Amino acid sequence: MDPQRVIFCDFDGTITNNDNIISIFKYFNPPGWEAIKDNILAQRISIRQGVGQMFSLLPTSKKEEIIRYSIDQAEIRPGFAEFIDFCRKNEIRLLVTSGGIDFFVYPILSRFPIPIEDIYCNHSDFSGEKIRIVWPHPCDEHCKVDCGMCKTSFIRSYKDQRYEKIVIGDSITDLAAAKLADFTIARDFLLQKCRELNLSHQPFSTFYDVIDILSRMQLVK
Repeated sequence: MDPQRVIFCDFDGTITNNDNIISIFKYFNPPGWEAIKDNILAQRISIRQGVGQMFSLLPTSKKEEIIRYSIDQAEIRPGFAEFIDFCRKNEIRLLVTSGGIDFFVYPILSRFPIPIEDIYCNHSDFSGEKIRIVWPHPCDEHCKVDCGMCKTSFIRSYKDQRYEKIVIGDSITDLAAAKLADFTIARDFLLQKCRELNLSHQPFSTFYDVIDILSRMQLVK
């Protein structure tokens, strides 16, 4: 029996055109955030440390403004609705595995027919003076990257013999997952790393590209 195809799809910069976290910080521009961002990309600090530090620069007094901006500015990458339909028709399990934050991930995806139990992201706490990020999906005992939202833990929960695991993503938060996946569909930073590391991959710009790639993979099978 052929393994079941399961997709682990990133959110920021993948489902959306832009990285929503970066968009938030460019707009509100708290002092010091760019240095933290650069440290994350250079892997001098972990993703969990960096994202937590960045959001601790934002006051909770701006909660409603931050939430409204993050939702209003988000643009969905073309073809995403059709991609969801393609997965449903072809019995492909689609999981959204996001390093994004609940206050914008859930509202933005609420317009699409994705079960909420198939959406995984970080959570937020606005009870103090500064925003605190909560990490409900930490690294398992096999991961030492301190991801925050550990995508590799999800991939390891799907056994190799039963599942064909495909990662769709764009950034450093997807790199560890891509190293474990059977195949990666990538753009931007992740595409560069897939090329450097010789990972099995194809580039994409829109979800119409993703549908085409998956369709051709099915024909090969």
